Amino acid sequence: MKKFFKIAGITLLIIIVLLIALPFIFQSQIKGVVKNFINENLNANVEFSDVSLSLFRSFPQAHVEVSDLVITNFKPFEDETFATAKNINFTMSVKELFKSADEAIVVNSINVNEALLTLKTDAFGNVNYDIVKESENPQDTTASSFSFDIKDYSIKNSALTYIDVPADLQFYITELNHTGKGTFTGEISELDTKSEANVSLTMDSINYLNNNHVKLDALIDMDLSAQKYTFKENKALINQLPIEFNGFVQLIEEGQNIDLSFKNTGSSFKDFLAVIPEAYSKNLDNVETTGNFNINGIIKGKVTETTIPTLDISIKSENASFKYPDLPKRVENIVIDTEIKNETGNVDDTYVAINTLNFKIDSDVFKSSALIKNLTGNMLVNADVDGTLNLANLTKAYPLELENELSGILRAKLNAAFDMNAIETNAYDRIKASGNANISNLVFTSDAMNQPLHILKADMTFNPSTVTLNSFNAKTGQSDLSATGTITNLIGFMLSKKVNLKGDFNVNSNTLALNDFMTEETESTTAETSKKAATTTEGLKIPEFLECTITANANTVIYDNLNLKNVKGVLTIKDQQATISNLSSSIFDGILAVSGSVSTKADTPSFNLNLDMNSFDISQSFTDLELLQNLAPIAKALKGKLNSNIKISGTLDKEFSPNMNTITGSAIAELLTTNIDESASPLLSKLEGALSFIDFGKLDLNDLKANLTFANGKVNVKPFNLTYKDIGIVVSGAHGFDKTMSYNAMFNVPAKYLGSDINRLIGKINDNEVNKITIPVTANISGSFMSPKVSTDLTSGVSNLSKQLIEIEKQKLIGKGTDKIKDLLGNVLGGNANQNPTSTSTNDSTKINTQTLPIKKDSIIKEGEVIKNTLKDIFNSRKKKKDSVN
Repeated sequence: MKKFFKIAGITLLIIIVLLIALPFIFQSQIKGVVKNFINENLNANVEFSDVSLSLFRSFPQAHVEVSDLVITNFKPFEDETFATAKNINFTMSVKELFKSADEAIVVNSINVNEALLTLKTDAFGNVNYDIVKESENPQDTTASSFSFDIKDYSIKNSALTYIDVPADLQFYITELNHTGKGTFTGEISELDTKSEANVSLTMDSINYLNNNHVKLDALIDMDLSAQKYTFKENKALINQLPIEFNGFVQLIEEGQNIDLSFKNTGSSFKDFLAVIPEAYSKNLDNVETTGNFNINGIIKGKVTETTIPTLDISIKSENASFKYPDLPKRVENIVIDTEIKNETGNVDDTYVAINTLNFKIDSDVFKSSALIKNLTGNMLVNADVDGTLNLANLTKAYPLELENELSGILRAKLNAAFDMNAIETNAYDRIKASGNANISNLVFTSDAMNQPLHILKADMTFNPSTVTLNSFNAKTGQSDLSATGTITNLIGFMLSKKVNLKGDFNVNSNTLALNDFMTEETESTTAETSKKAATTTEGLKIPEFLECTITANANTVIYDNLNLKNVKGVLTIKDQQATISNLSSSIFDGILAVSGSVSTKADTPSFNLNLDMNSFDISQSFTDLELLQNLAPIAKALKGKLNSNIKISGTLDKEFSPNMNTITGSAIAELLTTNIDESASPLLSKLEGALSFIDFGKLDLNDLKANLTFANGKVNVKPFNLTYKDIGIVVSGAHGFDKTMSYNAMFNVPAKYLGSDINRLIGKINDNEVNKITIPVTANISGSFMSPKVSTDLTSGVSNLSKQLIEIEKQKLIGKGTDKIKDLLGNVLGGNANQNPTSTSTNDSTKINTQTLPIKKDSIIKEGEVIKNTLKDIFNSRKKKKDSVN
C-alpha cells in the first residue's frame, strides 16, 4: 500500500509539472495560430499585448487569453479605432493543442471583457466594419484555423457605438452585459440568453431614447439547418415597462423573414410612466394612477434591400390620471390613442398617427393630434393643438427639474401642415399654419438677467407664411418693453437646426436700463470663483440663427452712469453681426449719432463705430465717458460745448467692453464757447508756474479745431493753434492711454511780456519796429497728466533778446544811423535770437565794423544787471499780481 501511494504521488507530481510546463511549450504555437487567423481573415491592423495559455484556470480544458486587443482601420478610416478589448479568452479541449497547423482548433466558449466597438458610416457611404477578407474559394471551408462548438459565451462591461452620418443617426449601447448558454447538439438547439444595457438613440437631432435601461431574458430555439430562431419564453424590460414577445426570425437568401408580436404584461397607466426614463419620471413606487395603458404590436414580413416588415403597433390609454405623492396637482382625463403602421412593406409608407393626446390639470384642458407620414423621406406633418396651460402647474403636477421657476398662462389654437424639405429650404408656400396663441403674466427668471422678466401679454396670429406679433408687453426691473412685428419662419426654426429665425420688429420703451438684462457680479468664495473660471469658456455671442431688423424707440436708456434720452435707431442682426444705423440720442446736453457694427463671428468679438457728437457739454462728457478721457484727459478742465466725430474700431472682451490696447481710429474735435478751470488740471497749473506771462484761465479756445489719431494704446495729436491775447501758441505731441505724455507747446511771445527791464530798453530805443519784437518759447511737456514735468527755453531766449536790445541801444546812442539799427532790428524781428547781435551787413551805409567799437566795463556790468532784473521780473510777476490783488 505504501508503494501504491508513492507511485500515485509521483504520478500526480508529474501531472502537475506537465500542467505547469505545457503552457510554456505551446504558448508560442497558440500565439502563432492567433496571428495567422487574424492575417488570413481581417483587413485591419490588429495589436495585442500578449496571448497566454493556462491549464489550471479551466481545468480540464485549456484556457487561452488575448490581452489588450486593439483593432484600427485601414483607409478610408485610417488609424481610427474600430474595436478594443481588455481581454478575450477561449476555452478548448487540451487535445486541441496537439493538432497540426493545418487542422482546425475547436473552441468551446468565448468570454469578452470591457470591449468597445465603434461602427461608422461616413458621408460618402463608406463603412468601417467591412474588414473581413473575402475567401478566394468560397467553397473552401478549411482556410480558418478555428471552428466553433460553443457551449456558452459572455460579454461583460462593454459598449457599442453606431454612427450613420448620411442618416444623421447615432445609436449607443453602454454598460452592456450579455450571457448565452445552451445545448448545441443536433439540428435543433436551444439558447438561453440574458442581456442588460443602457440604450440611447438620436435621429435627425431628435432624442428618441436617452440612456434608457433595457433588460431582455430570451429562450430561443435554433433550427440551424433552416437558420430559424424562435422566441419561446421572452421578457423584456424597457426602463420599468415589462414586455412579452414571441415569434421568430429566419435568415433567408434575400435577408431576414420576421414574424414577431409583443404586448405589455400589465394594463395599469403606471406602465406608461415606466417607459419614461427614470431620470425624468423619478420614483414611481408611491405614484397614484387610474385608468389603463396598453401597447401591442405585430411586425411581420421580409427585410430586404427594398422592403421592410409590415407594422401594426397600437398605444392606447383611456380616462387615466396620475399624482405624485409630494406634488399638489393631479394630471387627469388623460387620453392617448397612437398608431404606428406600415401596410405595404415599403419603408416610405410608414406613418405615425397620434389620433388623440389629451390631458387636464385643474381646469386647464389641453388637446392635440398629429399625423406624420413618410418618416424616412421628406416627412409630412399635419398637427392640431387646442388648449390652455397654466405653466406654473407643470412643476406642481410632474417632477420637472427646471433651472428657474416658470409661471404664466399659455393659450393656443393652431393647425400646422408642412413637409420637412419646405422647412429646410424656406419654401413658405408649402408651410401652412393658421390660428393664434397668446401668453399672459409669464414670469421668467434666468441667471443671465439681474431681474425676472415679466411678460404681461404676448399675442401672436399664425398665417400660412408668417407669424404676426400683434402685441408684446413686458417689464424687468425698471425697464419696460412693448413690441410688434412679424416672424417669417417660426415653425421652421423650432423644427430644424438648419433654419434661421427671421423677423422684423418695432420696439418701444419708456425706460430701458441695460443692467436689468445683464448679470450682476457678486463676490464669491475662492472655490466658487475657481468653479466659475473652469466652466466659463466663452463670452457673449450674437446667436448664429438670428436674422432680424429691430426699429427701436426709447425715451430713456440707462447704461451704467449714462442716461441717454430720446433714443431712436435701427438694429440689424445677421450672420452673428449687429449693425447699427441712424441711431440718435440726446446726452450731455447735446446730440449723439451712432452708426457701425459689432461682430461676434470670430473667437474675439470686434466693433467698428462712427460717433458724431454735436454740442456736447465738455466737462460732463469727459468726466463720464472713459473713451473721451483716454483721448483727451486734459479736456476735463474745460467748460463749454464740443462738436466731434470719432471713428473707432477694435476688439471687445467677454463683458463687451473695448480692449483699449487694440482700438484704432481718428477724431476731429471743435470747441465752442469754452472756458478753462486751470485748477482742475495739474498740467495747466504746472505750465502757468513755468510761463507766468500767461493766465490759462483767459486762454481763448473758441472755434478751436484738433485732429487726433490713435492706435496701439497711443494718441497722436496733429499741430493745432491757440491764442492768448497777442501770443500765438502751437501745440503738438502724443500721449498714451496710460496717461503718460510727450508734448511740445511753442509760444510766440511779444517782448513786452518779458519784464520791466525789457520794456525800459524798448522805451529807450523808441522805435515802432522794436515794439513788434517777439521771441519763440518752447515748453517740453512729459511725465503724466497727474504728475506732469515742464521744461522751457525761456531763460536763454530772454538773455539773447536782452543782448540784442542793448546792442541796438548802443548803436543808436553813438549815432550809427538808421540803416544799422534796421539791420539789428531785422535780426531780432526775424526770430534769429541766437545770431551775434554785433554782426553787420555788407550793405551797411555807415561801413563801420561794430566789432571794433570799444566796450566799456560799466556797459558790460549794466548788461548783466538788465538780464538779471528781467528774469527777476518774469518769475516774480505772478507774485506781484497776487500781492496787488490782496
